[in-house]
Amino acid sequence: MVLPTTVIVVAVIIVPLLWNVLLAFQDSTYLTVRLNGVFNAFTLSNFSAVLGDAGFWSSLLTTVIYSVGGTAGSILLGLIAALAFRAPFRGRGVLRAFMLLPYVAPVVAVTFVWQIMLNPQFGIINGLGVHILGWTVPINFLGKAPFALITVIVFEIWRYFPFAFLFITARLTGLPADIEEAAVVDGATPTQSFRHIVFPQLLPVIALLSVLRLIMNFNKFDDVYLLTGGSAGTDVAAVRVFNTLVGNSDIGGAAATALILSAILGVALAVYVRFFAGERSDQA
Repeated sequence: MVLPTTVIVVAVIIVPLLWNVLLAFQDSTYLTVRLNGVFNAFTLSNFSAVLGDAGFWSSLLTTVIYSVGGTAGSILLGLIAALAFRAPFRGRGVLRAFMLLPYVAPVVAVTFVWQIMLNPQFGIINGLGVHILGWTVPINFLGKAPFALITVIVFEIWRYFPFAFLFITARLTGLPADIEEAAVVDGATPTQSFRHIVFPQLLPVIALLSVLRLIMNFNKFDDVYLLTGGSAGTDVAAVRVFNTLVGNSDIGGAAATALILSAILGVALAVYVRFFAGERSDQA
């Protein structure tokens, strides 16, 4: 009964993954990949070229900044939103539904809206900045460093904070109320109650969210590519792999870059499992 699922997993995941590994050790382009075959002469030149390229390390640093900034900001905003919607009030259900719009809206649509809003000639943001905030000249948010990287990080925070909002809201719903009520009776302020009672119970969920969002952001392609195309200091790793494959027609180099990035993610995940996941399990 598991045979159909096994065949699909092998065909969709295992075979492309193994094919990518083989391509990473071959000197392949669009013109030669069909003639090379499966077991063409192997080489390490792709890896030496990638690791010796200063652009790769610059792209990796940009990816780390983008991933950490987007992850931390989305979780923080999601936590604030979850706490704000914790107590019942009129219209809470409707507002909760609206909170999910950035996450469920098509990425092509929302990136187009952001591009129009941030346009230096007719965008509403620059219009407000010049006429109300006193900017001397419009700001090219998507075409000039470091504004472009900051903008894509802000977009990442805005688009994916509902993801953290859902997780944290679910955990807040399951927190026992008697402990907080006892703390209020003992004279604890709302800040003290959150710091010493609520927040420690949210840490496992926040840790899981951090890992999930870091992995997702590290592999993020569509948001950055649709907003900036990887220009103006936003050349994150996934966009670099795409440009290496499509722009340079270097299949081997793109496969090697993807394999190196996968290894980096694998090491980071192993560190998390070794030092954090096991500790959480022991505490539970």
